[in-house]
Amino acid sequence: MNDDFIKWNDNIYSVGSDVIDNEHKELIHIINKLFNAFSEGKAEDIVPVIIKELSTYTQKHFKTEENLFETHNYPDKENHIAKHQDFINQIEIWKNKMNQGEKNIHYELMDFLKTWITEHLQKEDKSYDTYFKEKNIQI
Repeated sequence: MNDDFIKWNDNIYSVGSDVIDNEHKELIHIINKLFNAFSEGKAEDIVPVIIKELSTYTQKHFKTEENLFETHNYPDKENHIAKHQDFINQIEIWKNKMNQGEKNIHYELMDFLKTWITEHLQKEDKSYDTYFKEKNIQI
């Protein structure tokens, strides 16, 4: 099975920046990879790969966004950065659970990532998109 759990839609996810949109597409790809493995009964096997990819993704993507916030003095940057840190902390929790041999964390991981897409990309990231558009800042 190779159906996308989440399909990219510019109207829903785009923040008007090719760089950031491409990084968000990368996150969606990671989520879809986990979902497809889950659908095939292989989610437990792919969890280490997913956690590693999420670690790499967050280092790159959060730095991209946070640099934009700093450069353009985004007023809600502290709150947004705190949410990034929460995500990083959650990945560390899963990494520890995995290293301790805990099973079935893929359920929790899948649920968290789906919520992150809905809450963070569609609300938090759209907020900075709105701010930058109001200020005529090209990102």
